[in-house]
Amino acid sequence: MATAATAVYGAVSFTARGRSRPTARVAAATTTAASSPEAALAAAPPVPMRQVVPESLQHQSGYLVRGRWAEGKAVEGEGVEAAGGARGGPGAMEYLTSVLSSKVYDVAIESPLQLATKLSERLSVNLWIKREDLQPVFSFKLRGAYNMMAKLSREQLERGVICSSAGNHAQGVALSAQRLGCDAIIVMPVTTPEIKWRSVERLGATVVLKGDSYDEAQSYAKQRCEQEGLTFIPPFDHPDVIAGQGTIGMEIVRQLQGPVHAIFVPVGGGGLIAGIAAYVKRVRPEVKIIGVEPSDANAMALSLCHDQRIMLENVGGFADGVAVKVVGEETFRLCRELVDGIVLVSRDAICASIKDMFEEKRSILEPAGALALAGAEAYCKYYGLKGESVVAITSGANMNFDRLRIVTELADVGRKREAVLATFLPEEQGSFKKFADLVGRMNITEFKYRYDSNTKDALVLYSVGIYTDNELRAMVERMESSKLKTVNLTDNDLAKDHLRYFIGGRSEIKDELVYRFIFPERPGALMEFLDAFSPRWNISLFHYRAQGEAGANVLVGIQVPQEEFNEFKSRADNLGYEYMSELNNEIYHLLLRDPKM
Repeated sequence: MATAATAVYGAVSFTARGRSRPTARVAAATTTAASSPEAALAAAPPVPMRQVVPESLQHQSGYLVRGRWAEGKAVEGEGVEAAGGARGGPGAMEYLTSVLSSKVYDVAIESPLQLATKLSERLSVNLWIKREDLQPVFSFKLRGAYNMMAKLSREQLERGVICSSAGNHAQGVALSAQRLGCDAIIVMPVTTPEIKWRSVERLGATVVLKGDSYDEAQSYAKQRCEQEGLTFIPPFDHPDVIAGQGTIGMEIVRQLQGPVHAIFVPVGGGGLIAGIAAYVKRVRPEVKIIGVEPSDANAMALSLCHDQRIMLENVGGFADGVAVKVVGEETFRLCRELVDGIVLVSRDAICASIKDMFEEKRSILEPAGALALAGAEAYCKYYGLKGESVVAITSGANMNFDRLRIVTELADVGRKREAVLATFLPEEQGSFKKFADLVGRMNITEFKYRYDSNTKDALVLYSVGIYTDNELRAMVERMESSKLKTVNLTDNDLAKDHLRYFIGGRSEIKDELVYRFIFPERPGALMEFLDAFSPRWNISLFHYRAQGEAGANVLVGIQVPQEEFNEFKSRADNLGYEYMSELNNEIYHLLLRDPKM
């Protein structure tokens, strides 16, 4: 029995075997009434989605996370062909045909595949870079958008299209609409940087700024879609979008002859990796398809491990192009059956790969655009790969200039060329000189110290340039043997984002709660926060750190008596900002909390 999702897929481009293609009238009706797989299934009873935190799945950088299907725990004999019919999605041959017949080259270029000579030499492999950052809108997203829109009927195009996006998908839809001669409405959060929505306007689309978050913008876009009979263009979860992205896989197979160990693909909602896997696994099944996700935005890896789609309770926004809480339904079906695994990488590693790409090609990638490169490097190091050919897709270069400050701060940390440390020095004459002597020949790149007459030990926060783990370990051991307590903060994001900037030392503060809030980057956000909590409770700590369009990362200390915690929690929830507790972070207790507390 065909599901509602099957009807939508058939109406747009695919037909199931043995059934005729729906007429344009039926296609138009089904597309406008249910223009995405999620909308098509909306009439079915909702199934509660399991919510998990990103921290529930963490592995060493480069480790290949495999799903239950890849481990042989799923039903034997079920593949893309079988599951396609059973679950309502197209089969492997339909995807292959759609990729081969795609019209994406009306608007996209066949991006070059370039050898990264410096990285190849460093890693002892042949590392090839698929330059999707060189597309007309500096991202791969226009492939999927155009492939779907080019298959709409003339009647649908005349009514117009709509999408919700904070970045690359918006530009892809806008350029596709320009080439196809149709109107496009792009709904973007009000927090979207002006440089991005202005770029969309220049392509001829109508920009509507609505809501503080992507979810609010998407809800508004789907509401207008239903009211005005527009066609909604989803960013990833639609077979035509997936097939459009799959043309990248087709190009790689054509461009790189000979054995290929793996293709590394950035993963957000899953459209790009699903499309590449659908094509490559059909024609070159021996090639591994490996997804790469940030360790704090690992929705696909967790979904594969749980063998069902899950929802992240919170998601890191640094690589905003892949910061999704739920992967697509159709993309998960394909990834579950075709993808070999997922590699998780840190924010520091992403920054390091942005720097690597600049040194390699003098190009600056956005964080999501450098994700696959970071994953490829980590995988090659973890598994000791030698002499193999691997491909990494650089998926986008729409970098906000203000984000570069964070990238430059963390790039050397990501490549272990810099370490962040804290040492406690006795407040006595000569201790500073003793400290410098123990650092030895290690190069100090940053140093913060403030005398405090009320404490016996002073806190010194500093960074050192390092060359090997052994050198760093030896320095820390020298400190410890001289009774100078030293802590390595290099892998602690709280310390790098906030605590490294505090030089006032530890304090005795009663009833202090410590949280990290993500402030939307818009006027009035701070006053909304203060209205929620002040003057009801005293704010004991505040450090604001802008992260561009991802929002501001704010560390806040608030004095809340235990009996008033539920009231505080209610106000924090009603504020609507993402937040998380840092009260149990050992570095907070070490650097800011008085040891007597």
